[in-house]
Amino acid sequence: MNRYRVDLHIHTVLSPCAELEMSPDAIIKRAKEEKMDVIGIADHNSTRQSEVVKQLGGEFGITVLCGAEINTKEEVHCLVFFENNEKLNEFQVYLDEHLPRVKNKPELFGDQVWVDRDNNILGVEEKLLIVALDVSMDEVAAKVNEMEGLFIPAHADKTRFSVTSQLGFLLPDIPVSGIEVSANVKMKEFELKHPWVKNYSVIGSSDAHMLNQIGSSYTSMLLEKPSFSEIKMALKGEAGRKVVGIIKNDRLSTD
Repeated sequence: MNRYRVDLHIHTVLSPCAELEMSPDAIIKRAKEEKMDVIGIADHNSTRQSEVVKQLGGEFGITVLCGAEINTKEEVHCLVFFENNEKLNEFQVYLDEHLPRVKNKPELFGDQVWVDRDNNILGVEEKLLIVALDVSMDEVAAKVNEMEGLFIPAHADKTRFSVTSQLGFLLPDIPVSGIEVSANVKMKEFELKHPWVKNYSVIGSSDAHMLNQIGSSYTSMLLEKPSFSEIKMALKGEAGRKVVGIIKNDRLSTD
């Protein structure tokens, strides 16, 4: 077993709130500079940019998990990832069916384009990606679980768009793979206020919208190799795989 550096919350140029500098090649270059072993592409309510990043990552020795940061009916943000393109594309159909037809206003919210490896525009998303889906958190979790994906409530400590801000707590019957906290979390204080979080593996991510944020907060995981299946095992604490801790500013966070 070896320790790997894992940042599972990175936005690309497709997310309207991300900077235009967040192109696939720039993300991989920055991740390499930050010595990331695994990154997760999590654009708002869309998976369309993740495959190109995965292809480039493979050329530079970086494992890329493909998925999205979905916004449920309750306005709870959750990270979802899938092991292969077939399941990823199936979930994109699901997103297209449940994303309301609210037209994006680029001048107000930002551009929503996805690009190829050479940064040529492949398509423009006309529907605004940051709105809530018309399905609930438990419905999306059940769908992802049925597809054998990862389902992780995002930045659970935040006062907006989190399971704690919107629902107060996580219902124990919702099948989640783990819980993500933000880079600014005070873990002891958060656990004291929300003791249920101790029942899950907790990860930290950068939630990068700009290149210099990649790897600013990440998770150290003990894995046999950097892969989707190994990370899934680590989140469950199976066969010696595990989440070691959250790293901020290159130090293990103990607060």
